[in-house]
Amino acid sequence: MTPEVTFVGTATTVLRIGGFTLLTDPNFLHRGQRAYLGRGLWSKRSTDPALTIPELPPLDAVVLSHLHGDHFDRVARRGLDRSLPILTTPQAERKLRRWGFGAAEGLPTWRAYELHRGDETLRLTALPGQHGPGLLDRALPDVMGSLIDLEQGGERRFRLYVTGDTLRRPQLAEIPARFPDIDAMLIHLGGTRVAGILLTMDARQGADVVELIRPRLTVPIHYDDYPVFRSPLRHFVEEARRRGFASQIRTVSRGETVPLTP
Repeated sequence: MTPEVTFVGTATTVLRIGGFTLLTDPNFLHRGQRAYLGRGLWSKRSTDPALTIPELPPLDAVVLSHLHGDHFDRVARRGLDRSLPILTTPQAERKLRRWGFGAAEGLPTWRAYELHRGDETLRLTALPGQHGPGLLDRALPDVMGSLIDLEQGGERRFRLYVTGDTLRRPQLAEIPARFPDIDAMLIHLGGTRVAGILLTMDARQGADVVELIRPRLTVPIHYDDYPVFRSPLRHFVEEARRRGFASQIRTVSRGETVPLTP
């Protein structure tokens, strides 16, 4: 089966990779509802999710880059199966377990978690990420990227990098050094700004990371669902065209399913 992604909205996707189905960063608030961003900050959602929780397919796990209200909201907290593995940061694991998600698994950077089915193994490795610049990062939730490898019969068949809400930072250079030959990347963009401070990659930073990671295919997500997102998708597409890799970008609309192969 060709690996594919269904874009639900924000950073929420359904990934079908081999015989496994994953949900990323569950945000099911609707247009006009507010997401809590911490430190007394809220942002009102501008869009509707393409799916509701009852409409999701059976899931093997949830991949959660960090615990912010636009990545794991009160709808997800109420509606998701609490026995599902949630693969996330150690910081988020502690809170999720207090909320009753007993299978939450906190992964320090470079630590891996495996799912098995028949001769297939899906291995998720936590990757470095940094949500805010300098000392401000300490006031924000810990964030991780995720590397998802599918192996069949002991051979790697597919490799996906999900960036999470990171900025472009020097530590990201270790990702392609450790994990070359990345087939596809889901990149969190949006150029999120709070009080004028950049907290997620804008078009220029996103293009820098594409050039650093050099995946065969890049699918942008997390770019227009909240007013704090200030860098629209078209800016990233224009930057990719200017730098000469637009043919390696595949945009996806909410509710659309696209293959994760070039």
